[in-house]
Amino acid sequence: MVNQRKKRKYQNRLLILIIQYSMNQLHIGFVGTGRIARALIAGLSGKKNTVISGFDKEASALASVAAEYPVHPCLSIEAIAHTSQVIILAVKPYQIAEVLAELKPALSADHLLISVAAGISSEFIIQNSIDTLKVIRVMPNTPAFVGEGMTSVSKGKMASDDDVALACDLFSSIGRVAILNESQMDAATALSGSGPAYMFHILDALAEGGVQCGLTHEEALLLGAQTMLGAAKMVLSGGKSPEVLKREVTTPGGTTEAGLKVLDEKNIRQILVETVAAAAARSMELMK
Repeated sequence: MVNQRKKRKYQNRLLILIIQYSMNQLHIGFVGTGRIARALIAGLSGKKNTVISGFDKEASALASVAAEYPVHPCLSIEAIAHTSQVIILAVKPYQIAEVLAELKPALSADHLLISVAAGISSEFIIQNSIDTLKVIRVMPNTPAFVGEGMTSVSKGKMASDDDVALACDLFSSIGRVAILNESQMDAATALSGSGPAYMFHILDALAEGGVQCGLTHEEALLLGAQTMLGAAKMVLSGGKSPEVLKREVTTPGGTTEAGLKVLDEKNIRQILVETVAAAAARSMELMK
């Protein structure tokens, strides 16, 4: 029920924003133009009434992005603040304090700052910039490169519901979005932010099993990857839980049951639970 209310609230806010920005251009500035920034730029590049600027200390990275997408290169971090309504911090967590120190003189209460840095709280950003700054924390993931990203969104104390709706609209260009409380962001980082690596690790192991049973590597990888994709889509359809879907595949005495027995004997379920917990703990450590 709570998620439904959040969804309706987001949809209503989004309609207002669409009307608001239909006659005006939205200026978005990227500080950092690495992999996640590049994926978002790709998703936003076809969006109407959107002007994108970028700054990167690696001039070659900025030049590469600007050559492929409609990005206006900026010569300094301050220039991003002067030309943008929305600033997206797409730098590493350890770089945040330094970047904020450079941004601070040019920031105002009119700016919306969106941070993709894992483990960096909105309060830390406000404390290292200005106390009226509107901050949104997001945690996207690498499937954004193929338009299937999962982005968690949470708002800082000065941000409004309109700001959240705008952030959701921007990141929906690279996949799905979920609005969470900021206290849940470490868990989101551990599950969906780091999660693609877990999936790749599992997929690689499944493919190796296929090879040992007689498939070529290419055949095994195709069968495994498409199976993982299809299973995920069945869960996302919302009709049935993973447990119910698992039971429907499992015939007593059949092949699936034989495979699941090994997973249970090796306690793979608990291993995966501990995997997410370890990543969440590390996300919390990043702020210390």
